[in-house]
Amino acid sequence: METRRDERIHKLAQALKRTDKLHLKDAAQLLGVSEMTIRRDLTEPASTVVLLGGYIVSDPKSHAGHYFISDQHGQNAARKQRLAQAAAGLISENDTVFFDCGTTLPYIVDAIPDTLTFTAICCAMNTFLALKEKPACNVILSGGEFHADNALFTPIGAHSILDDLCPTLAFISAAGIDQEQGATCYNINELAMKHHAMLRSRTRVLVADSSKFGKVLPARIGELRRFDLMVSDSAPESALKNWLAQQNIPLRLP
Repeated sequence: METRRDERIHKLAQALKRTDKLHLKDAAQLLGVSEMTIRRDLTEPASTVVLLGGYIVSDPKSHAGHYFISDQHGQNAARKQRLAQAAAGLISENDTVFFDCGTTLPYIVDAIPDTLTFTAICCAMNTFLALKEKPACNVILSGGEFHADNALFTPIGAHSILDDLCPTLAFISAAGIDQEQGATCYNINELAMKHHAMLRSRTRVLVADSSKFGKVLPARIGELRRFDLMVSDSAPESALKNWLAQQNIPLRLP
């Protein structure tokens, strides 16, 4: 028997056939229920739609073997929070900072003091939603095509917002850190923005919690030597730690 929750999810799935995403407030109005009711509906298992950064989107898990930001958000949360404290301390008054995509970056944003005045450049929905809550932050969102799996916007055409900006520092997120293969991530569509930010920024900061050490993912960001600094929640095993020291790549820890 179909429950009322099933009926609501079915209506949302039908609505998403006409658009790529639906704001939570609009979904509540469509169904005639509260936003909290929808949140409860989508926290239960076996749903064909998911809540992502205040928007309802079709569950992208039919693309097997891919990275889904909705799955990764709560993974290694304690490690990401410790990392975030170390990373946020790198931002100074009136800096211009590029924030990469991924689930680690909102933790860094949360750790930034609300009184700190800075400009943020971002390319992902979840990072933007965290940044807009910072009252002293001027936020610049790089638009383009939206990819629901990693909440990323990729530019359409040759021009990028980074063509006109020179960030003081760039936080580049990686899902794999390996001495030989360097920094890697899940999705190829992330590489262009990462590389552009690294090219334009004065200081390139690699951010990865300690669960990423020793892992190699399909998309290669680049050699670890391309970064000026690495931030994590704890030190890697001795071989990688010693190699980083030999390459003069500082490791910043909480």
